[in-house]
Amino acid sequence: ILKLQGLLLFDIDGVIRDVSGSYRLAIEKTVEHFCDWRPQPEDIDTLKVEGCWNNDWDASLELIRRYKKTHKPGLEIPNRGSVVQVFSDLYFGGDPEGDPSTWQGLIRNEPLLIEESFFKKLTSKGFLWGFVSGAERPSARFILEERLRLKDPPLIAMGDAPEKPNPTGLIKLAEQLLGAEISGAGWPIAYLGDTVADVLTIIEARKARPKMNFTSLAVAPPHLQKNRLQSDRKAYEHHLTQVGADKILSCTNDLLKLKLL
Repeated sequence: ILKLQGLLLFDIDGVIRDVSGSYRLAIEKTVEHFCDWRPQPEDIDTLKVEGCWNNDWDASLELIRRYKKTHKPGLEIPNRGSVVQVFSDLYFGGDPEGDPSTWQGLIRNEPLLIEESFFKKLTSKGFLWGFVSGAERPSARFILEERLRLKDPPLIAMGDAPEKPNPTGLIKLAEQLLGAEISGAGWPIAYLGDTVADVLTIIEARKARPKMNFTSLAVAPPHLQKNRLQSDRKAYEHHLTQVGADKILSCTNDLLKLKLL
C-alpha cells in the first residue's frame, strides 16, 4: 500500500489547459463586441492581478466599465446577462449543457499543458489530487473527462462554491478527499494556480483552517511563457510571490519532481 504523501489541488485554466486562445480570447472579443475596443493580453493581466476578477464574465464587464470611464463616457454598459450570452456563444459555440461534440466555439482551441499519464504518475507517488476551478462545470468536465480521460475526477467548478479567493470550495474538497478528521493532521495540501486569486485562496484557507497544512504553488500562464515576454513573466511571477505564493514552478509538469515534504 502506498504511503500517502499529501494532496495536490489544481486550478484548470492556465495550469491544465492553455486558455490563451479560448477563455482569454473570449474576454477580448466580448469586450470588443460591446465597445469597439479590444483589450490586449496585458490589459487582462493588469485586471487579473487585482485578485478579485477570477470570473471571466465579470472581468469582461469590468473592462467595459473602465473603457467607458476613460475613453467613451456615452457608452451604454450592457447587463451581465448579455455579456454572459455573448461570451458563452464565443466560448462554447453551442449549448453548454448539450453534447460537447456539437460545440464549435473557442473551447476547441485549448492545448493541454500536461499528458494523460500525469495524474497516474502523481497517484504512483502517493498523492491524492483534485480540481478547484472557476470554469463552468461543462467546460471543466470536458477537459478532464473527454480530453484527459479521467474517471469521475474530484471537482469544484463554478457554482459549486463561492468564487475564489473565497476558500470554501478548496477546503470542502480537501476535507472530502482527506477526510475531515485527518485533514488537520499535517498532511501537505498544495494548490497550483496561475493567478493572484489562486494564491489568495490559500491565504484565506489558512485563516479559516489554521491546523491544516496549506501550500500555495504558482505558475505563470502560458501566454507569458514566450521568450520575448520573459521580463513580463518575471514581473508576473514576482507579483505572485509578493502576494504569498510559496513556490513558483516553471510549468505544471515540474510537480512530478517537486518534493513537498
